[in-house]
Amino acid sequence: QVQLVESGGGLVQAGGSLRLSCAASGRTLSSYYMGWFRLAPGKEREFVAAISWSGGSTVYAASVKGRFTISRDNAKNTVYLQMNSLKPEDTAVYYCAATGRIGVRQAQYEYDYWGQGTQVTVSS
Repeated sequence: QVQLVESGGGLVQAGGSLRLSCAASGRTLSSYYMGWFRLAPGKEREFVAAISWSGGSTVYAASVKGRFTISRDNAKNTVYLQMNSLKPEDTAVYYCAATGRIGVRQAQYEYDYWGQGTQVTVSS
């Protein structure tokens, strides 16, 4: 079992940047493919980005591609989401998730472990 804790959220103006972190405990993060999802008010939780064990393979939602970067440091048992050029529509609670399934995944049901989320608010 792995426990995930997100941090780094906050309030930022449109055009600004934030870096989210997801720290894991319980098991080594290198055993898992990782993903970031977000839940905006009035919407369903949606996929944002995912990364392979080694970090060599990544995938992004079309809405964030070119602005967000997912990365990982297995030595620190941490996954990151660098968010640049933030827009008000990026406002959401951001969750990291881990899956023991092989392959970069976009479907929420394929993830086994979830963090509690961190709030990101982008003002216009």
